[in-house]
Amino acid sequence: MPDLEELHGLPAFDFPPDEQEALPAPDSVAWRICANPYDDADEAYGPLFQRFLDTVDVSRVRALITSAWGEYGDDSSFVIAPLVAAKDRFTSLEALFIGDIEPEEQEISWIRQSDVTPLLHAFPRLVELGVRGGTELEFPPVTHERLRTLRFETGGLPGEVVRGVGGSTLPALEHLEMWLGVDEYGGDAGAADLAPLLTGGRFPALRHLGLQNSEIQDEIAAAVAAAPLVAQLTSLDLSMGVLTDTGGQALLEGQPLTHLSRLNLDHNFFSPSMAQRLRDALEPSGVTVELDERGDEDHDGDEIYRYTAVAE
Repeated sequence: MPDLEELHGLPAFDFPPDEQEALPAPDSVAWRICANPYDDADEAYGPLFQRFLDTVDVSRVRALITSAWGEYGDDSSFVIAPLVAAKDRFTSLEALFIGDIEPEEQEISWIRQSDVTPLLHAFPRLVELGVRGGTELEFPPVTHERLRTLRFETGGLPGEVVRGVGGSTLPALEHLEMWLGVDEYGGDAGAADLAPLLTGGRFPALRHLGLQNSEIQDEIAAAVAAAPLVAQLTSLDLSMGVLTDTGGQALLEGQPLTHLSRLNLDHNFFSPSMAQRLRDALEPSGVTVELDERGDEDHDGDEIYRYTAVAE
């Protein structure tokens, strides 16, 4: 997972810049703030964020990315609290990403999150929120009138978070992406936890759904195949997980998916015949089917071990 190159259609720009680098217009970039405590040249996050407030006209900032913020063990409240405290100054903020941290800095399971919903309460104009890391992540049910994109990148998304999303009132939400992960790293959500979401009615504007990176991807595919919500989608992403012929068969036997413009099934474990059956069923209707990438597996005698794309 490389650093985000853009957020909300704006190119990422690191603060502070190189010594000779001029600052861009505040509303022309997505500002990334990184305080890596293991780099002697970096400031601590608190002073760095204060310098950002003092240097940039944050009333014009539209997108903000937080990268590393402290030593291992510091959770994301370390960056959320000062941002919420400065909410009245960020009058144009539309997009946030919390935890843009590369594996070379911290594995995704090492990123300690916290309750991120104070950001939604503090910024009613927010239209995009992304979070990386599921450890200690909280997302109790929330109401937000403008949020259009909600994205969770994790190697293990807690079931409580999935239920919190399903219980939220987000009438403008168009894009929802959840990397569910594996139980070993906190991804304890089951297909039943998705039921309030998949039943439909909660998110009337939803057009893209990503339920990805799961070790129970076959069960999720079966739940999606019968889900009323799917009829309103234009794209569906079931990639990155342990998706086998069992899940492929469920998709073929379920409701028609020919109304979709895109179906992402990459990082799968399909047999060649199942892959061809899916293409034959959907591509003549104009659906772009992505299923070329095969996932990683190990063989130990008769045992086959298959892995999600992201775990630790």
